[in-house]
Amino acid sequence: MKGQGLNRRELLNLSVMVGGGLVLGRVFPALAEEPAALQPNPFVRVGTDGRVTIWVNKSEMGQGVLTGLAQIIADELGADWSQVEAVQADADAKFGNQNTGGSTAVRTQFEELRKAGAAAREMLVQAAAKRWGVPAERLIARGGKVLDPKTGSSLAFRELVAEAAKLPVPQNPRLKDPKDFDFIGKPLPRVDARAKLTGKATFGCDVRLPGMLFAVVARPEVFGAKLVSFEEKPALQVEGVVKVVPVSSGVAVVARDTWAALKGRAALKVVWEPGEAASFSSKALLTTMEQLAPKPGKEAAKHGEGFLLPAGARKLEASFSLPFLAHAPMEPQNATAWFHDGGLEVWAPTQVPMPARQEAARVAGLPVEKVTLHVTFLGGGFGRRLSSDFVAEAVEVAKHFTVPVQLLWTREDDMTHDFYRPPSVHFLQAAIAGKQILAWRHHQVTCSIGQQRNPARAGQVDRGALEGAEPPYAIPHWLLEQTLLPVPVPLGAWRSVYASQNPFASEHFFDLVARELKADPYQLRLKLLPEGPLKAALRLAGEKAGWGKPLPAGWGRGVACCSSFGSHVAEVAEVSVRKEKLKVERVVVAIHCGRAINPRLVEQQLVSAVVFGLSAFLRGRITVEGGKVLETNFDRYEPLRFHEMPRVEVHIVPSEEPPGGVGEPGVPPLAPAVANAILAATGKAINRLPWEA
Repeated sequence: MKGQGLNRRELLNLSVMVGGGLVLGRVFPALAEEPAALQPNPFVRVGTDGRVTIWVNKSEMGQGVLTGLAQIIADELGADWSQVEAVQADADAKFGNQNTGGSTAVRTQFEELRKAGAAAREMLVQAAAKRWGVPAERLIARGGKVLDPKTGSSLAFRELVAEAAKLPVPQNPRLKDPKDFDFIGKPLPRVDARAKLTGKATFGCDVRLPGMLFAVVARPEVFGAKLVSFEEKPALQVEGVVKVVPVSSGVAVVARDTWAALKGRAALKVVWEPGEAASFSSKALLTTMEQLAPKPGKEAAKHGEGFLLPAGARKLEASFSLPFLAHAPMEPQNATAWFHDGGLEVWAPTQVPMPARQEAARVAGLPVEKVTLHVTFLGGGFGRRLSSDFVAEAVEVAKHFTVPVQLLWTREDDMTHDFYRPPSVHFLQAAIAGKQILAWRHHQVTCSIGQQRNPARAGQVDRGALEGAEPPYAIPHWLLEQTLLPVPVPLGAWRSVYASQNPFASEHFFDLVARELKADPYQLRLKLLPEGPLKAALRLAGEKAGWGKPLPAGWGRGVACCSSFGSHVAEVAEVSVRKEKLKVERVVVAIHCGRAINPRLVEQQLVSAVVFGLSAFLRGRITVEGGKVLETNFDRYEPLRFHEMPRVEVHIVPSEEPPGGVGEPGVPPLAPAVANAILAATGKAINRLPWEA
């Protein structure tokens, strides 16, 4: 199968010829419908040359959807994988929900995509049956051909396309028996790997169009500050700067190249009115949260009698604190916008194609039908590109020009104007007696992403913020409480969202309780978990990690498990701690994700989750003082380094259940597993993140 991608020279040449309509390395005229092609739905087309085009409706941001989703459709079709092209779909309602987040790409549309491929297969089979005069039920499609096992006859798809295209589209096509899957469940190579390895892949910032200008925006350092005035003359004196444009988020400097735009922005003189956020401090917020945590919160959920302390029981308690975090994708935010021919064309690395298109239309003052939005490769997303602020900025600037304008954010822009993961403090209590946990209480003090975006929900319990907080164990009585605080800092979904926080507190506290009970934390989990997918993942992780085997002096082994986003993950971490120096040596990950579409992609995502989660555990922290972010680049917001990377082993629990999520579920267990390993090595709990705080 071929991957898709254009280098800059190819893109420029194609843009000159056809107006720059980019669909991951192909232009719209190349995708124009062939009169005799078979296209029963928006997702798949079989051409008269036998080639199969599959439109992928989710954004490719490194997680492998361009490969995984194409596998599903191609398998049901019975395609020859070498004749399949995966194409990134533009923003279009005909593709259904294109939002890429919440680990939903496969688990919410597995059946739908299977039916898309099966519909085309049935039409090809019917055409062959008609030509041969035999029952369609005895024919099969495989390897790009329709086969008659009884006679040995075969017809290539290309020989049947014209006849099949005239047949009615089946509304409820028969799906393959899973035992007949050819691609689903196979570790097929990524279709985008070659383009990315050779530099031919087109990310948002790679888009180049004839006559294109480049823009950067001067934004206030303090959240919510208002523009008072600006002096544009110094910026316009910089060679290459063509215009200075006030926009909603600040002042844009537009130039013939990025260097001139950046120099012009540096020369710009801007006066801001700071506003109320100028007095905000993240340190003060965490102090307030820590003061509120031991107090009662709003009841969010309970089991049995909630939290109680029976006669003769002992009470354990502990508090855990987590900071603001940034997304920090490798590719900062960017978008290209071009007003021409009465409409608007946009190129954007977005996780939400249709909302981004709608936002572009709103800013442009155009009907949505007049806006075309092409989705490029995304250089990481992690939830940051669920927001369309950068698309709106690009359109707002481009309104002043008749040529394309590419808006670029610097790393500093991206770090200081993010939608951050909220901070939180967790106060946990357990009532224990003998070898039993009788009751459990978890009070979550945090900030609500949903209520910040919809203030009408203020005062309500934020159910989404409780992800991963409910105990999965057989504890007779438990209580979840919640306290939500408003903040002037923009908040957003960060890979695994609140499940990146709640299980850290609850799973680390579980080990503290196990120590008090003098119980093995792994065995105690197995004892208290009901039979099911989470227990299967936990059992597999322990077996593969060699739980119970002796470790060198100064080493510790910890375990944690969590169900989130439709999947169930257990992780075992091994660490060494010598003279307060921590090294995470090994992480064993086991996942029950239902049917694994592509085991190689599953493994890649879980290794990625370890990198992402460990970066946050060790050093991840955003500090806000005086209403502005202090960490402006990777020198102060340092990700995991190569020499710090542990050995990672991934194991998948075999399953024929429907697929679950994969992109996010590997993050939640990482921090508590490492914390529990440190606890085992040193006897010290980790009550505050990051480790290097």
